[in-house]
Amino acid sequence: MTSEQHLAGLNEPQRQAVTTTNGPLLVLAGAGSGKTRVITHRIVHLILNGVAPHNILAVTFTNKAATEMRERVHTLIAEYAGSARAGLESSPTVTTFHALGVRLLREYHETMGLRRHFTIYDRSDSTRAIKQALEKAGYSPKQFEPRKMISMISRAKGDALSRVEFLEQAESYPEKVCAEVWEHYDAILKQEQALDFDDLLAKTLVLLRTYGHVRDALQQRFQYLHVDEYQDTNKVQFAIVQLLAGEKQNICVVGDVDQNIYSWRGADISNVMQFENNFPGTQTIFLEENYRSTGTIIAASNNIIAKNKNRIPKTVFTSNQTGDKMNLFAAQSGIDEAEHIALTARDLIAEGASPADIAVLYRTNFQSRVLEEAFLQFDVPYQLLGTKFFERKEVKDVLSFLRLAINPDSTADLSRIINTPTRGIGKVTLLKLLEGRRDELTGATAQKVERFETIMQDVRDTLATEPLPETLKFIIQRTGLEAEFKKQGTEEDLARLENLQELVTLANRYAELEPNEAIEALLENAALQSDQDELASGEERPAVRLMTVHAAKGLEFPYVFISGLEEGLFPHERLDDRGIDHEEERRLFYVALTRAEKKVFLSYAHTRMIFGSSRVNIPSSFLNDIDDDHIDVAGNHHTGSGSGYETTIFLD
Repeated sequence: MTSEQHLAGLNEPQRQAVTTTNGPLLVLAGAGSGKTRVITHRIVHLILNGVAPHNILAVTFTNKAATEMRERVHTLIAEYAGSARAGLESSPTVTTFHALGVRLLREYHETMGLRRHFTIYDRSDSTRAIKQALEKAGYSPKQFEPRKMISMISRAKGDALSRVEFLEQAESYPEKVCAEVWEHYDAILKQEQALDFDDLLAKTLVLLRTYGHVRDALQQRFQYLHVDEYQDTNKVQFAIVQLLAGEKQNICVVGDVDQNIYSWRGADISNVMQFENNFPGTQTIFLEENYRSTGTIIAASNNIIAKNKNRIPKTVFTSNQTGDKMNLFAAQSGIDEAEHIALTARDLIAEGASPADIAVLYRTNFQSRVLEEAFLQFDVPYQLLGTKFFERKEVKDVLSFLRLAINPDSTADLSRIINTPTRGIGKVTLLKLLEGRRDELTGATAQKVERFETIMQDVRDTLATEPLPETLKFIIQRTGLEAEFKKQGTEEDLARLENLQELVTLANRYAELEPNEAIEALLENAALQSDQDELASGEERPAVRLMTVHAAKGLEFPYVFISGLEEGLFPHERLDDRGIDHEEERRLFYVALTRAEKKVFLSYAHTRMIFGSSRVNIPSSFLNDIDDDHIDVAGNHHTGSGSGYETTIFLD
């Protein structure tokens, strides 16, 4: 046994997790409890106790997390094992699931009948191949939307189903068609020596299940396994981990059921809940001390998560100071809320906080638009994580219809939207139109173009007489964009529709202008705001981060704003009939709260413009779950408003 310097500074549960090295280990780690510290120190502990570095594997989900973990491991090895160079010619494998899949499939490419340098399809490659597969199967992309097919195949692969197994379980006609299309899709991939993103895991599972000599070799190589963010694993990732663990079962997983927020991506909460059944003899260790947040934030987050039933009970605590109460602001409108957030952030910066210390979180992407405008208005530096509102494809598509309606000579806009959504107008036809050879079109092709021209004339007629918000609503409906997004019904498509609704809301500020003036004002605003966004991002100065709660997972900031805490928005109500998982929404709010180190600012709006209409809101039910002692209800000290509307808020 070596010296225990590397264990200094660990609390007792952390120390226990680091030194428990044989057999299955489940570490249930609350937010901010040092789970990465446990994994990195555990790897070093194994090396110091004679395990060869190349026999150690650690997998996580993002490149950022893997890079940070790898760097910390190398730093610790240099610090604590620097003098013991013997046996350290190799390094532990610290990687993401998908990168591990690529590594193993390249290594065993001959076994899998692959070229070593196989192509990895991106989404657009898959879409193209699926369209070809649909045609080979005798169907039209009009009958069966390619993105829907890709989504079904992706989910099946994530659930560790083969095409044959998927076909056996298929009940609906679209599922049976999907299984048929999948066969042609696989043939195209094979012909092009390519794998799609999901194949990187699905084919790795096939490799491990099918070829005993490969499985034996990898079990011998990776004798000690670590899985970070285990609550985010899906069925195929679980199966890969289980096969790699083999008979030795030297597997350590670190996770938190309370931060399971990706079920819509296939993350399976039962992987944590059933770990002790899947790996008999499991030792379970709780990391409940939070080193990140104040006592107030921890107490409030415990209030929230304790309401969930589908969890393994634990109570997070902290030795940090109690800190400030959380601030609750009730805005009259969404614009008021955004302005309050921007001005409060400006105050924090004036008091000495770095802009990079501040994050503004929201439930859905459409909320970013009014926040961006407020931060621009008050000259508060910000960075939007994700695509800028006016740079989002669906928003640009609608604005292209608008631009083409007022300027029929805009060939760029014609090229962009003549086949959006799909109308069966191909590149050859478009080329003839762009070259002024419209008279050469005949038959069905001419009819398709005529239908598009009719749509554009209808748009022109509408914008000549109707206010801008009505024109935008008309475009969204008449062009088929709304029907397309509703038909697909995926989380991504519903978010796109929400963004278009937000565009209509934005247009209301120009509703009093003459139609043409309003259009010009909107298009000018869109163009200038995009320019400012690009300018701000190019300066690389410290900036307030604006992002969804999902995007914030794994990050931490001294000051966190959580906006839009209204029933129907957070917790969210879906635009389709599938409903929401209220426990997952609660976990999402828990994740939002626990991003904060020093102070949390909560806010909601009495009224909010949704799809051009003002909606009256009631406060989020989550607010009732937080003890009154943890919250201060704030007035609008920035505007000096004496309306007193903030006093109408009751938490009970």
